[in-house]
Amino acid sequence: MASVSVDEAMRRAIALAARGLGATSPNPVVGCVLLDADGEVVGEGFHAYAGGPHAEIVALAQAGSRARGGTAVVTLEPCDHTGRTGPCSHALIAAGVARVVVAVPDPNPVASGGAATLRAAGVQVEVGVRAEEAEAGNVAWLTSMRRGWPYLIWKYAATLDGRSAAADGTSMWITSEASRIDVHALRGTVDAVIAGVGTVLADDPRLTARNLRDGTLAIRQPLRVVVDSSGRTPAQARVRDGAARTWVATAAEVGAGPDGRVDLAALLAELHHRGVRAALLEGGPTLAGAFLAAGLVDRIVGYVAPKLLGAGPTALLDAGVTTIADAIDLELTDVTQVGPDLRITALPRKREA
Repeated sequence: MASVSVDEAMRRAIALAARGLGATSPNPVVGCVLLDADGEVVGEGFHAYAGGPHAEIVALAQAGSRARGGTAVVTLEPCDHTGRTGPCSHALIAAGVARVVVAVPDPNPVASGGAATLRAAGVQVEVGVRAEEAEAGNVAWLTSMRRGWPYLIWKYAATLDGRSAAADGTSMWITSEASRIDVHALRGTVDAVIAGVGTVLADDPRLTARNLRDGTLAIRQPLRVVVDSSGRTPAQARVRDGAARTWVATAAEVGAGPDGRVDLAALLAELHHRGVRAALLEGGPTLAGAFLAAGLVDRIVGYVAPKLLGAGPTALLDAGVTTIADAIDLELTDVTQVGPDLRITALPRKREA
């Protein structure tokens, strides 16, 4: 097998890491490629599920004795603590790896320190190779760990003129089956799905990740979170059906903001405490507006159907904007056609203080 460059190996490691999306939380996604002393790939792996072997351990097992004197190329700094598995820094040292190339330092104070341990053992460590790409592939976990609350994606569906339902309240279905399948795939990548009690009362959603073709549930289900300030969620609501875990978050439990409703920042902090690193906000327009007004939304994914209604509820209500100068500016990062619809992905630009 021909030798490969460290840059090529890191690209491969980032692609491997992506295979763990939706299955590793509360741990990060990580990929690793091991090169022998001649630069040949002798092992590779990724972190497949929480509690399972880390990417470095999988790659070391494949490489065996050929890891000695070689280079480990890893998307995240090797861990330096013992949790459900042992420290990867020690495993790399024991295997005789001579060099470790890291894309992104570990921001988790519990697990970080692997680079220092490796250097102390005489291992050459380089940090920052393809860091931007590795950050993008692990953005939810990294963002959550750095600030202490989940990476929040607001998902909405609307007509071309911004309506989420017709004037009579009907909304099934604004977007196509292809878009709905795409949404269920998106649910499968997060740890929690959030909706307001108004959505639960109006639509009685399941908020589960499903295969729409046969109705089967995904093996891993996100936590269902109902933001319900005064505890109005009915006992018979489908979010209480046992298909997935559900948390009805009330103001009495979470804490109330100045308006007497659930304090959204406190809600996200509690979700982080519960192991949620990425969350999907699905409804409705009032709750979405409150999260946007508070500056708590990290990404927006909008499914826009080629329909016009001219009247009816809009996809977004009060987001704290009273004049054009206060508009929430967005950076478009992707526009993709999904069936007949457009899926638009955007990032809210941070406002200057």
